[in-house]
Amino acid sequence: MSATENRIKAVTHRMRVLQFAPIILLWLLLSACHRQQLQQPKVQGGESQPISATQALPVTPSVAATFRANSPVTCILQDRGGVYWFGTDRDGVYRYDGKSILRLDEQAGLCNNQVRRIYEDLSSGIWIATANGVCRYDGLSFTNFPLFDDANLGGHLEKQWQKSADDFWFPVGGGVFRYHPVAAYMTVPSTFTYLPLPSTERQLNYSESPSSPVGPFTVYSTLKDQQGNLWMGTQSLGVCRYDGSSFTWFADKGLSGPAVLAIFQDKAGNLWFGNNGAGVFRYDGASLSNFTEEHGLSNPDFLKSSGISTKPGLGTLARIYAIGEDNAGNIWFGTIDAGAWRYDGKSLKNFTKRDGLDSDTIQCIYQDRNKELLFGTDGGSVYRFDGNAFVPFIAE
Repeated sequence: MSATENRIKAVTHRMRVLQFAPIILLWLLLSACHRQQLQQPKVQGGESQPISATQALPVTPSVAATFRANSPVTCILQDRGGVYWFGTDRDGVYRYDGKSILRLDEQAGLCNNQVRRIYEDLSSGIWIATANGVCRYDGLSFTNFPLFDDANLGGHLEKQWQKSADDFWFPVGGGVFRYHPVAAYMTVPSTFTYLPLPSTERQLNYSESPSSPVGPFTVYSTLKDQQGNLWMGTQSLGVCRYDGSSFTWFADKGLSGPAVLAIFQDKAGNLWFGNNGAGVFRYDGASLSNFTEEHGLSNPDFLKSSGISTKPGLGTLARIYAIGEDNAGNIWFGTIDAGAWRYDGKSLKNFTKRDGLDSDTIQCIYQDRNKELLFGTDGGSVYRFDGNAFVPFIAE
């Protein structure tokens, strides 16, 4: 090929590059804008608040990272898309989609960094219950609902107490908040209502409950069972069941002592109640029993100290934070001061820091879509049990 032909070919190539340059430039600009939108969740009614570089943590297939938060992991959810959500005590919520870990906190629009519960609604919205209200995250922005906003306190008790298959409940104060989606496509909760617990001793009202910081009716845990009944664990009145028309209280065998922090139903239909001091209780649909006392694992010293003892209760099953069930049917109990316990239907086995945990405080137990149990600890870590020991949850 002659020099002239080479020059003609080079000029032709440059012309083709210049022809597509505007398209390439436009593509780069759109890509940059898209990335910016993904990294800047917006607060409803406010300006965009960017997420700092320390909050967005990419995870590449070649580099496995052990998940660790900066404060205790209080709750876990895996949504329908497989994304994990880890709520923490002081650090907001972490979102892990298999590619990156993103922390969403007050700076990003979360109503409070102390996260207590995480739910997913019918339209894939993520509801985050915090110490200062409830937030709904749609993937781009937050909608915040103050707990005792006047809009959520209307109506009368006998008129508002009801339940449905698709509702879920947030424990707060002397009652609960009920969220009922009118339709799957609706994102505004037209029925997001605070409901104080009724009592045979005295009738709570809307003006009294929000102002009571911690009283005997304070609700710490909720569960909808296989029949659709709502169960609520209280500060010192045991457990209340609402079946859609009436309330039944369970307070025998010491259940009405310290707070009921956990309620769980196993595959066989048994109800398990976790009490912060009196231990584990089991209700089989007919009778209530003190499971902890039956197995000689009580901590009477803690009960005698009126709940102010800070002495670790290693070797006891008295102060319960969480309850779960693995795929083999074993029931697991997470304690505040004695690690995790596994019950196989016949015997109990205790697991503590010597078995791989970073803390003897188990804040939550959750079964993911792979049927594996995940354990959130006071040390800010998430673990799974490999059959012999606890291993860290790996983001990879």
